[in-house]
Parts: sequence; C-alpha cells; structure tokens
Amino acid sequence: QVQLVESGGGLVQPGGSLRLSCAASGIIVRLNHMGWYRRAPGKQRELVATLSSGGSTNYVDSVKGRFTISRDNAKNTVYLRMNSLKPEDTADYYCNTNPYFANYWGQGTQVTVSS
Repeated sequence: QVQLVESGGGLVQPGGSLRLSCAASGIIVRLNHMGWYRRAPGKQRELVATLSSGGSTNYVDSVKGRFTISRDNAKNTVYLRMNSLKPEDTADYYCNTNPYFANYWGQGTQVTVSS
C-alpha cells in the first residue's frame, strides 16, 4: 500500500520561503518519476515540479528559478523548496508519481501566501 504524506505548509508573507516534504512508503522514490502538484482555489490541479528517477528536474514556468524539487534517498522523501513566494502560489500542494496514480493522493499540505 502506497502512502504519501505531505507536510511543511503554512502561512507565509510574500517573498518568504517554505520547504515542503513528502514522506513515501510503499514505493521507492528514487526509482520513480515524482512530482509536486498544486490546486489553487477555483483552479484545476497543476503539475509544478518533476524529478525523474535519473535526477532530472523540470518546472512550470511560473515557478522556475524560485522552486527546487529534490529527494533524500535514505529518507525516501521528496522535497519542494519554495523561495520568493507570491500570493498566486497559494494552493494545496500534493506529491505523487509523474504521471500520477489516482489512489496515491495524500492529504496534501496547504500553503497560503499573504501579508
């Protein structure tokens, strides 16, 4: 049974930073293509960052240069470092494989960027 548990969200002022964590069990993250997704209020889910099993990363244009996806193989955990946060980054953030499996979704972690 796969479990992905996200954490690290919160309320942050514009320009601030957060690091999200995704602790995985039931899968080995270094052997899978992983992604961070977000769903903003009233919008569709968006894939914002990907990390291939080989270590290649990709980002949606809106977060390039500000977000960094990484993993800790020993902890079987995927991270999303978010810098220079903007109000439009406000969303629920989830990790999953890329492409995603519907039954892998966790509870997500909420990020609110507001002054």
